[in-house]
Amino acid sequence: MEKRHLDLAVALRHELHQHPELAYQERWTKERLISFLRQHSSLEVVDRGHWFYARYQAGKDRPRIAFRADFDALPIDETISLPYGSRFPGIAHKCGHDGHSASLAGFALDVNEHGADKNIYFVFQHAEETVQGGFECALLMEEERIAEVFAYHNVPGMPARSIAVVDDIASCGSTGMIITLTGVPAHASQPEDGRNPCFAIAEIINRIPAFTDPAHYKGLVLCTIIRIDAGKETFGMSASEGRLLLTIRGQFDSELEELKKRIEEETREKAERHGLTYNVDFRDSVPALRNHRESAARVRGAARRLGLAMLDVNGPARGSEDFAWYTKRTRGAMFWVGAGEKCSPIHTPEFDFNDEIIPTVVDLYRALADEPGETEQSP
Repeated sequence: MEKRHLDLAVALRHELHQHPELAYQERWTKERLISFLRQHSSLEVVDRGHWFYARYQAGKDRPRIAFRADFDALPIDETISLPYGSRFPGIAHKCGHDGHSASLAGFALDVNEHGADKNIYFVFQHAEETVQGGFECALLMEEERIAEVFAYHNVPGMPARSIAVVDDIASCGSTGMIITLTGVPAHASQPEDGRNPCFAIAEIINRIPAFTDPAHYKGLVLCTIIRIDAGKETFGMSASEGRLLLTIRGQFDSELEELKKRIEEETREKAERHGLTYNVDFRDSVPALRNHRESAARVRGAARRLGLAMLDVNGPARGSEDFAWYTKRTRGAMFWVGAGEKCSPIHTPEFDFNDEIIPTVVDLYRALADEPGETEQSP
């Protein structure tokens, strides 16, 4: 990566960091990325509302390949002192999406200046943290018959600039689960006159270890308690409504679905036993990310040619990734780039993206783009 392009990409990253925006609120972020590309390149830019893509056209019959970056932030305070720190209390780029977008923008500058023999799509995606942005943007793979798509995520704890990629399932699928149980209110001195949902909630929670027993599954399954709400802040009333929020995840989509059904059935049974009505709702659902083997092999080959350290990874990442929607629609792979062994974990107040990995990503993207490829998406 040329130094002048790197300098522009790093400056852009710092701007994005100063102006974090949550999912579906990324108006400034999107417009700044668009203006950056229009100022520094002649690429065609297509605005799709919440998101956009830029396109380099090598020729009608040339292969079509895409690279994706996300650009939303998290509802976390910036507690570390940075010259480019977040200007908005309670919101910060604590997952590194500012760096992901700056890397893709830097790669776009490189392609714009030096050309390529493929039609390249640079996809800048919103709302990764709610996993809905990927679902919306991945439709582009079919609209444009893109043959292959790549993305990366920075990973603290891995040596800086090291690369890891997984064949087949790279990250677990997940869904948010909201269980609402409704009973009958009563005076706090006469709880027997009402129906309090707290006992049913407690019983459901106590069953979670049995539902996630590893002996029952082939792959990893998890159920995490996110929140428990019940009753009102008045000491004269017995609680009559409660909510239990869970995140459930699984290595295999079929086993995630099985876990979901087991918890739903347990909820129904406990509601009937305690004389409650119930509702189960699901949010932020995403399937397991399945890397295509040939795409993962291309990442390894490109990394070797660049002399980058490759790390072995056992099994999928626990965290879900909405890039899964892309690889359901075309070939592709997400790979991981080490952010440094001393880098703080993502989703913590102390995290800041490591700018030193931007040129590594750009060089790896270039190596992937330069390889021969098919002309269009497989049926």
